[in-house]
Amino acid sequence: MLNSQSIKISTCSKELLKRAQVEAKDSGLDYQIIFTKWMTEHEKLLRHIINGFEAKPALQDELFQDIALNIWRALPKFRQDASVKTFVARIAHNILATHVAKSVKSVKVTHDLSELSQEAEQDQTQVTPYQELNQQQRQQRLSSAIRQLTLDQQQVITLALEGMSYQEMAEVLDISTNLVGVRLQRAKAALMTMLEAV
Repeated sequence: MLNSQSIKISTCSKELLKRAQVEAKDSGLDYQIIFTKWMTEHEKLLRHIINGFEAKPALQDELFQDIALNIWRALPKFRQDASVKTFVARIAHNILATHVAKSVKSVKVTHDLSELSQEAEQDQTQVTPYQELNQQQRQQRLSSAIRQLTLDQQQVITLALEGMSYQEMAEVLDISTNLVGVRLQRAKAALMTMLEAV
């Protein structure tokens, strides 16, 4: 019987993941332990990426569930040729790219500003009400501006804001690191233009 100490999964350690998968199979367990660990570790990343693509909280929740389902389905196919973070982000970006493509075809563009996600509010330190309002307004303007970028630019800028390296972004998007740099520079320039115009 496995105890909670016997399976410790680190996104940095392929060997621990492999051992956990073997133990899960040997003990008759499915991939539930690994999936739960991954979702716990990467929920904040996924929610930030989703927020960069979708303004409506109800749709954000639906997208999160869809991404989680696809991660669950893809878990047995994880070959460990990339980090877990990259694997999870790639699945999220594939789902979000499809979502954006469908939205562009079927839904007119709305200009309403979204509210900050609860995670972003919790990350803030104690600030005065004026500072908080100013910070919320800047965050809302940035989120709105990101949603106006092309899909290619949205992808690189949301990953960059999550602190991913050029190499990690290239793996997630299945493009070269040079192309990541080009897209990121164009996205930054477009964002600067939009934010200065406001």
